[in-house]
Amino acid sequence: MSTPSLPLSSILRTKHEEAEGDEPKKKTREEWKKAKELEEARKAGTVPAAVDEEGKDINPHIPQYIATAPWYFGSGGPTLKHQRPQPEKLQSFNHLNEYYIRGQKGTTATRYRKGACENCGALGHKKKECVERPRKVGAKYDAHDIAPDDVLLPDLHLDFDGKRDRWNGFDPSEYTAVVEEHKKVEDYKRQIKAKKLKEGEEMSDGEPDDDDEDEDKYAESVDMPGTKVDSKQRITVRNLRIREDTAKYLRNLDPNSAYYDPKTRSMRDNPYKGTGRKEDEVDFAGENFVRFSGDTVNQAKAQLFAWDAFEKGVDVSLQAEPTKLELLKKQFVNKKEEFKKKVSDDLLEKYGGKEHLDAPPAELLLSQTENYVEYSRHGKIIKGAEKQTVRSKYEEDMYPGNHTSVWGSYWRDGMWGFSCCHSFVKNSYCTGEAGKRVMPALPLPSASTSALQSTSQKGSSGEEQQNTKTLLEIHRDKKKKKKRRKLKKKKKDTSSSSSGSDSSSESENEEDKEKKRKKKLREALIRAKIEEDAVQEMMKLNERERSYNSMYDAKAPTEEEIEAYQMRRPREDDPMAAFLGK
Repeated sequence: MSTPSLPLSSILRTKHEEAEGDEPKKKTREEWKKAKELEEARKAGTVPAAVDEEGKDINPHIPQYIATAPWYFGSGGPTLKHQRPQPEKLQSFNHLNEYYIRGQKGTTATRYRKGACENCGALGHKKKECVERPRKVGAKYDAHDIAPDDVLLPDLHLDFDGKRDRWNGFDPSEYTAVVEEHKKVEDYKRQIKAKKLKEGEEMSDGEPDDDDEDEDKYAESVDMPGTKVDSKQRITVRNLRIREDTAKYLRNLDPNSAYYDPKTRSMRDNPYKGTGRKEDEVDFAGENFVRFSGDTVNQAKAQLFAWDAFEKGVDVSLQAEPTKLELLKKQFVNKKEEFKKKVSDDLLEKYGGKEHLDAPPAELLLSQTENYVEYSRHGKIIKGAEKQTVRSKYEEDMYPGNHTSVWGSYWRDGMWGFSCCHSFVKNSYCTGEAGKRVMPALPLPSASTSALQSTSQKGSSGEEQQNTKTLLEIHRDKKKKKKRRKLKKKKKDTSSSSSGSDSSSESENEEDKEKKRKKKLREALIRAKIEEDAVQEMMKLNERERSYNSMYDAKAPTEEEIEAYQMRRPREDDPMAAFLGK
């Protein structure tokens, strides 16, 4: 809602006039309400917008502090003229149609004029501002070659940006030649492309497409994420580590391993030193290993050779004469190899053994194989490895008891046995073909092997059991009987002598143990009752007021605690539980 704003002089004048005549009129409540409704209707679009003095619509959504003119502006109605440049200040702004032509020179005089430059003789600057080479005899004393005058530039009232405008004085018509040249190039490319399509040649077999050329042309100037690329100097600087790379300080978690400097992110020593892994086998062997890789070692060797040669009287330097040093080094190495070969040939000729040197190296004899194996980046075999046969944990090709077949190779009437002798006893001794002839006449053993091996079950007679048992089982039974008899005799002898003392001490130990057990059980019951009461009190509290169990000690319960829990455990299926609870 825009309200008229009048200057202070007009307000005082109207007040003076109203004091002489009628009383000043004030807006009523209805008028304020109507003005507010009119503003809301203009914002909703149901009523046309307000019009300024020039007949232009005023946006009703403009804030009031922008639409309202200041009191000193003196507006009598809605206006936005106070937001536009004022006429008295327009002369300080730049004029886009006024510019100067670069490189333009003025007229050239034939004699020196007063007020001109004493060095070159041109008007527009002084001697200390002259940009030409200082002359031996200035133009003030020799009017032989007077420079053209400087062009007086129009006073554009340039501001900070206008003085540094690089396009000031540019004529767009000068760029038409560049545009025409690009058009000719595009037309020529279009003609070549149409010609190739007409002849039936594919673009993939010929020259690359224009789009591919543009991509290749500008691909070098694109910065990859995590890198700083200078396409002119061909330098790439990594300032971030790729997330897939393993951090240097995680290579070896031993605190006594290689030192890692977090400020420079450098680890100079090998982190795998002392682990048994060689430097060639690991993907990172320290930054010193990288520093001394490639031609760095050759450079150091060349410098060492230059120093040795200089000490022996050969004037050569790596920095001044690198080519000469390389040739001298090659000659030295060749002569050294020839001398070594001559010495080895003389030794072989004198002592023999040359035939042993013609054999292939041990690496080819022992390590060469025709198996093709592919590995992944994690060391997992992908292709080419044959699966190993799964071997049993039991010994293979072992036949106990002189058998020639394994247990379970023979089946008859629901019983397993040996096919070599038709025996159904696993630990029996092989009887061969004789056993095959006798076994059909013998009665079959029971379904359980334990009944077959036992000696006193099912009331069978000793003769029948001996007929079903092998010689080895009978021998084992006799040994067991002898051991039992010896044990019985020892028990009878010791029981008579120490029966009185042992019985009294055992009874006392049992009473002490029972007392300790009852005491521990009583303590466990009291602890269980205290814990149950604490749980009941905690359940009555609000969840926000309950304490945490971060210091709770979790351990295995003892026998007394288990028994106490069983005694205090509520039994839902007990019909007397509810009666006792009352």
